[in-house]
Parts: sequence; structure tokens; C-alpha cells
Amino acid sequence: MTFSVVTLFPQVFKEVFSSSIIKRAQDQGKIKLNFVDLREFGIGRHKVVDDKPYGGGAGMILRADVLDKAISSVRTSTTGRKKKEAVILLDPKGEKYTQSTVEKLSRFNHLILICGHYEGFDERVRDLVDYEISIGDYILSGGEIAAMVIVDSVARLVPGVLRKSEAILFESFTRADGERILEYPQYTRPAVFRGKKVPDVLMSGNFAEIKRYRTNEAQKITRKRRPDL
Repeated sequence: MTFSVVTLFPQVFKEVFSSSIIKRAQDQGKIKLNFVDLREFGIGRHKVVDDKPYGGGAGMILRADVLDKAISSVRTSTTGRKKKEAVILLDPKGEKYTQSTVEKLSRFNHLILICGHYEGFDERVRDLVDYEISIGDYILSGGEIAAMVIVDSVARLVPGVLRKSEAILFESFTRADGERILEYPQYTRPAVFRGKKVPDVLMSGNFAEIKRYRTNEAQKITRKRRPDL
């Protein structure tokens, strides 16, 4: 899978994606990261990418024509669905990002992520994209952190990225028996820590009982912490 990130600050991604799972996935050719510097498509000698909003108001607005050129530079086809390609606008007004969205995006071969900055986008940019996504009900200085979230969460579902593919089957928000629930509690050594013991069932060797215990605990935690699920 290829991720193309359109941003004014491509340098901020280097450290984040140069270690751990994402680095290994790149080294193995499972994913490819392509950072597109929006400034390269700016207008005039000063490479202008934004302008004042019509009607007045604070801040500067990213221009639709500049973003259009940047998106076009990495598109592999104008028929995105046939080519398994999607353009995503990272915007607080977008659809809330969930594990269901992660699974949907993981079916594409190429994701083009548009990072906003300043006061926002020209409204006509929305005509250039396939999805508008928000990672939460809060405001960030730009879309770069949101892009990192999407790359990390989607890449984990690309076959071969995780060494043990079954790991994703038992994580929080993964669908279980038709429902999305939180993950069951996990323990490791020491068996006793500050007077609190690991549940006996987990050391019993009875895998049927362990599975039943974990299912019950996952349901209990979900009801308590995330009843909306």
C-alpha cells in the first residue's frame, strides 16, 4: 500500500516513521510513504499556497487550485475506485475516525492524505476528495498528526506488516461476534505485583476457560467504559 501525504511540513514525519513497525513495513516493501511538499505547487516566485478569505475573517485559507495541482501530481488514475485509490481531506468537520473506517481504508492500494494548516481550506477543495475525516472533536494546528494516525492505524492491517497477523483479531474495537468491544485485560510477570495477583485462570492452562474469562472481561470492560459500543 502507498500513502501519499500532501503537507507544508514533510520534515515532521521523518522521525515518527523511521522506527518500529512502520519502518520495518517500509523496509520490507509492505508500504510506501510519499511526502508531497505543497509549497512546491505554490504560485509565483514566493510559492504562495494560501490567501485571505473572501468576506473577511481571521487567518489564511489554503487555495483550491494549489491543492488540486498537488493531488494531481500523485494520482495514479482519475477513476480512483477502479484503481483502489482514495483522496482524504483531514478536517475537523469530517466523518469521525473509527476502526470501521480504518478497515475500509485498508482495502485501498493508495491513500492520498491532505493536511490542512492555517485557518482551513477553500470550500471547493471538498470537490477534489473522496472522504473527509476527523480524528476527534478537537482542533489541531494542522493535519500532520491526523495523517500520522491514519498511516499508523491503516498500515497495521496491511497483510504482513504485523509479524503475528492474529494480533489484530483481539484488539480493542476489532469486531467480535458482530460487536466492537474493548480488549480484555492482559498480564505478564511478576505473578504478584504490589499484592495484586494475576487471575488464577490465566495460569491454569485450560484454554477454554481462559477464552471464556477473556470474553467475559472484555464485555464487562466495554459495558463500563464504552457503553456506546
